[in-house]
Amino acid sequence: MPQPGPVASDPLRRVAEVMHAVRDRCVWTQQITHRDLVPYLVEESAELIDAVEAGTRDDMREELGDLLWQVLFHAEIAARDTEEPFDIDDVAAGLEQKMVRRHPHVFGDAVARTPDEVLVLWNAAKAVEKRERRSVLDGVSQRMPSLALAQKLLGRSAEVAEAPRVVASAEPETEAELGDALLALVAHARVNGWDAERALRERLRALEADVRRAEADLEE
Repeated sequence: MPQPGPVASDPLRRVAEVMHAVRDRCVWTQQITHRDLVPYLVEESAELIDAVEAGTRDDMREELGDLLWQVLFHAEIAARDTEEPFDIDDVAAGLEQKMVRRHPHVFGDAVARTPDEVLVLWNAAKAVEKRERRSVLDGVSQRMPSLALAQKLLGRSAEVAEAPRVVASAEPETEAELGDALLALVAHARVNGWDAERALRERLRALEADVRRAEADLEE
Protein backbone atom coordinates (compact mmCIF):
# COMPACT_ATOMS: atom_id res chain seq x y z
CA MET A 1 0.00 0.00 0.00
CA PRO A 2 1.52 3.36 -0.97
CA GLN A 3 2.26 5.76 1.86
CA PRO A 4 0.45 9.13 1.80
CA GLY A 5 3.72 11.04 1.96
CA PRO A 6 6.66 11.68 4.27
CA VAL A 7 5.98 10.34 7.74
CA ALA A 8 5.01 13.23 9.99
CA SER A 9 6.00 13.49 13.63
CA ASP A 10 2.54 13.78 15.14
CA PRO A 11 -0.88 12.16 14.55
CA LEU A 12 -2.63 15.39 13.52
CA ARG A 13 -0.03 16.11 10.84
CA ARG A 14 -0.14 12.49 9.65
CA VAL A 15 -3.92 12.49 9.26
CA ALA A 16 -3.69 15.81 7.39
CA GLU A 17 -1.25 14.14 4.99
CA VAL A 18 -3.63 11.19 4.64
CA MET A 19 -6.38 13.64 3.67
CA HIS A 20 -4.03 15.25 1.13
CA ALA A 21 -3.26 11.85 -0.41
CA VAL A 22 -6.93 10.88 -0.52
CA ARG A 23 -7.78 14.11 -2.35
CA ASP A 24 -4.97 13.40 -4.81
CA ARG A 25 -5.78 9.75 -5.51
CA CYS A 26 -9.47 9.08 -4.80
CA VAL A 27 -11.68 9.91 -7.78
CA TRP A 28 -14.79 10.29 -5.58
CA THR A 29 -13.04 12.67 -3.19
CA GLN A 30 -11.60 14.76 -6.03
CA GLN A 31 -15.02 15.88 -7.24
CA ILE A 32 -16.42 16.82 -3.81
CA THR A 33 -17.01 20.52 -3.08
CA HIS A 34 -17.58 22.44 0.14
CA ARG A 35 -21.33 22.43 -0.55
CA ASP A 36 -21.32 18.68 -1.23
CA LEU A 37 -19.83 18.11 2.22
CA VAL A 38 -22.51 20.02 4.15
CA PRO A 39 -24.90 17.04 4.62
CA TYR A 40 -22.00 14.93 5.91
CA LEU A 41 -21.00 17.71 8.31
CA VAL A 42 -24.55 17.87 9.68
CA GLU A 43 -24.69 14.09 10.02
CA GLU A 44 -21.31 13.77 11.72
CA SER A 45 -22.14 16.62 14.13
CA ALA A 46 -25.39 14.89 15.06
CA GLU A 47 -23.59 11.58 15.62
CA LEU A 48 -21.08 13.29 17.90
CA ILE A 49 -23.94 14.79 19.92
CA ASP A 50 -25.43 11.31 20.28
CA ALA A 51 -22.08 9.95 21.41
CA VAL A 52 -21.65 12.73 24.00
CA GLU A 53 -25.16 12.40 25.41
CA ALA A 54 -25.85 8.69 25.10
CA GLY A 55 -22.75 6.87 23.86
CA THR A 56 -19.56 5.39 25.23
CA ARG A 57 -16.11 6.92 25.46
CA ASP A 58 -15.09 4.87 22.43
CA ASP A 59 -18.10 6.22 20.52
CA MET A 60 -17.14 9.78 21.38
CA ARG A 61 -13.50 9.30 20.36
CA GLU A 62 -14.57 7.83 17.02
CA GLU A 63 -17.14 10.55 16.30
CA LEU A 64 -14.66 13.29 17.19
CA GLY A 65 -12.35 11.73 14.63
CA ASP A 66 -15.09 11.69 12.00
CA LEU A 67 -15.81 15.37 12.67
CA LEU A 68 -12.09 16.17 12.47
CA TRP A 69 -12.02 14.46 9.07
CA GLN A 70 -14.71 16.91 7.90
CA VAL A 71 -12.54 19.85 9.01
CA LEU A 72 -9.52 18.38 7.23
CA PHE A 73 -11.61 17.70 4.12
CA HIS A 74 -12.85 21.30 3.91
CA ALA A 75 -9.34 22.63 4.50
CA GLU A 76 -7.91 20.39 1.76
CA ILE A 77 -10.53 21.59 -0.71
CA ALA A 78 -9.79 25.20 0.27
CA ALA A 79 -6.05 24.68 -0.16
CA ARG A 80 -6.58 23.98 -3.86
CA ASP A 81 -8.72 27.02 -4.55
CA THR A 82 -7.12 29.08 -7.30
CA GLU A 83 -8.30 32.49 -6.04
CA GLU A 84 -8.35 32.44 -2.23
CA PRO A 85 -6.53 29.34 -0.99
CA PHE A 86 -5.98 28.47 2.66
CA ASP A 87 -4.98 25.21 4.31
CA ILE A 88 -5.31 23.46 7.65
CA ASP A 89 -2.27 25.33 8.99
CA ASP A 90 -4.01 28.64 8.24
CA VAL A 91 -7.15 27.37 9.98
CA ALA A 92 -5.16 26.29 13.03
CA ALA A 93 -3.19 29.56 13.15
CA GLY A 94 -6.37 31.62 13.00
CA LEU A 95 -7.93 29.53 15.77
CA GLU A 96 -4.83 29.87 17.95
CA GLN A 97 -4.84 33.66 17.59
CA LYS A 98 -8.57 33.88 18.31
CA MET A 99 -8.36 31.74 21.46
CA VAL A 100 -5.41 33.76 22.79
CA ARG A 101 -7.32 37.01 22.19
CA ARG A 102 -10.44 35.69 23.88
CA HIS A 103 -8.59 34.43 26.98
CA PRO A 104 -6.75 37.55 28.19
CA HIS A 105 -7.02 36.17 31.74
CA VAL A 106 -4.92 33.20 30.62
CA PHE A 107 -2.50 34.78 28.16
CA GLY A 108 -2.55 38.42 29.33
CA ASP A 109 -2.94 40.61 32.38
CA ALA A 110 -6.72 40.48 32.73
CA VAL A 111 -8.24 38.87 35.81
CA ALA A 112 -11.32 36.64 35.83
CA ARG A 113 -12.16 34.79 39.03
CA THR A 114 -15.64 33.55 38.12
CA PRO A 115 -17.24 32.03 35.01
CA ASP A 116 -19.33 35.20 34.60
CA GLU A 117 -16.17 37.34 34.55
CA VAL A 118 -14.65 35.03 31.94
CA LEU A 119 -17.78 35.48 29.81
CA VAL A 120 -17.51 39.27 30.05
CA LEU A 121 -13.93 39.14 28.76
CA TRP A 122 -14.89 36.69 26.01
CA ASN A 123 -17.77 38.86 24.81
CA ALA A 124 -15.64 42.01 24.91
CA ALA A 125 -12.96 40.39 22.74
CA LYS A 126 -15.59 39.03 20.40
CA ALA A 127 -17.24 42.45 20.08
CA VAL A 128 -13.92 43.94 18.94
CA GLU A 129 -13.47 41.17 16.37
CA LYS A 130 -17.03 41.53 15.05
CA ARG A 131 -17.31 45.31 15.25
CA GLU A 132 -18.69 45.48 11.72
CA ARG A 133 -21.86 43.78 12.89
CA ARG A 134 -24.85 46.06 13.32
CA SER A 135 -27.18 43.76 15.28
CA VAL A 136 -26.74 41.31 18.14
CA LEU A 137 -28.53 38.85 15.88
CA ASP A 138 -25.87 39.04 13.16
CA GLY A 139 -23.95 35.79 12.89
CA VAL A 140 -26.74 33.60 14.27
CA SER A 141 -27.31 30.78 11.78
CA GLN A 142 -30.89 30.28 10.68
CA ARG A 143 -29.98 26.65 10.01
CA MET A 144 -29.82 25.83 13.70
CA PRO A 145 -32.53 23.48 14.99
CA SER A 146 -35.59 25.58 15.85
CA LEU A 147 -35.51 25.09 19.63
CA ALA A 148 -31.79 25.89 19.78
CA LEU A 149 -32.31 28.90 17.50
CA ALA A 150 -35.14 30.16 19.70
CA GLN A 151 -32.96 29.89 22.78
CA LYS A 152 -30.10 31.67 21.03
CA LEU A 153 -32.32 34.52 19.78
CA LEU A 154 -33.87 35.01 23.21
CA GLY A 155 -30.41 35.16 24.75
CA ARG A 156 -29.10 37.62 22.17
CA SER A 157 -32.17 39.85 22.49
CA ALA A 158 -31.61 40.02 26.25
CA GLU A 159 -28.20 41.64 25.59
CA VAL A 160 -29.85 44.83 24.34
CA ALA A 161 -33.19 44.87 26.16
CA GLU A 162 -35.27 42.96 28.62
CA ALA A 163 -36.11 39.56 27.16
CA PRO A 164 -39.47 39.74 25.39
CA ARG A 165 -42.38 38.38 27.39
CA VAL A 166 -43.97 35.55 25.49
CA VAL A 167 -47.61 34.86 26.26
CA ALA A 168 -48.95 31.49 25.19
CA SER A 169 -52.49 30.20 25.11
CA ALA A 170 -53.28 27.58 27.73
CA GLU A 171 -54.46 25.29 24.97
CA PRO A 172 -53.17 26.22 21.48
CA GLU A 173 -55.91 26.10 18.87
CA THR A 174 -53.92 27.28 15.84
CA GLU A 175 -50.45 26.69 14.48
CA ALA A 176 -49.52 30.28 15.35
CA GLU A 177 -50.64 29.75 18.96
CA LEU A 178 -48.61 26.53 19.04
CA GLY A 179 -45.57 28.56 17.96
CA ASP A 180 -46.19 30.98 20.83
CA ALA A 181 -46.49 28.07 23.26
CA LEU A 182 -43.24 26.52 22.08
CA LEU A 183 -41.41 29.84 22.31
CA ALA A 184 -42.79 30.35 25.83
CA LEU A 185 -41.45 26.93 26.82
CA VAL A 186 -38.02 27.81 25.41
CA ALA A 187 -38.07 31.10 27.33
CA HIS A 188 -38.94 29.17 30.50
CA ALA A 189 -36.06 26.80 29.83
CA ARG A 190 -33.65 29.69 29.35
CA VAL A 191 -34.68 31.35 32.62
CA ASN A 192 -33.99 28.07 34.43
CA GLY A 193 -30.67 27.43 32.68
CA TRP A 194 -32.02 24.41 30.80
CA ASP A 195 -31.16 23.42 27.23
CA ALA A 196 -34.47 23.07 25.40
CA GLU A 197 -32.96 21.25 22.43
CA ARG A 198 -31.19 18.70 24.65
CA ALA A 199 -34.29 18.20 26.78
CA LEU A 200 -36.32 17.22 23.73
CA ARG A 201 -33.54 15.03 22.33
CA GLU A 202 -33.34 13.08 25.58
CA ARG A 203 -37.11 12.68 25.72
CA LEU A 204 -37.10 11.42 22.12
CA ARG A 205 -34.42 8.88 23.02
CA ALA A 206 -36.69 7.63 25.80
CA LEU A 207 -39.58 7.43 23.33
CA GLU A 208 -37.43 5.46 20.88
CA ALA A 209 -36.44 3.05 23.66
CA ASP A 210 -40.12 2.57 24.57
CA VAL A 211 -41.02 1.81 20.95
CA ARG A 212 -38.18 -0.71 20.58
CA ARG A 213 -39.21 -2.45 23.80
CA ALA A 214 -42.80 -2.64 22.59
CA GLU A 215 -41.63 -4.12 19.27
CA ALA A 216 -39.52 -6.69 21.11
CA ASP A 217 -42.51 -7.67 23.28
CA LEU A 218 -44.64 -8.19 20.16
CA GLU A 219 -42.01 -10.51 18.69
CA GLU A 220 -41.94 -12.77 21.75
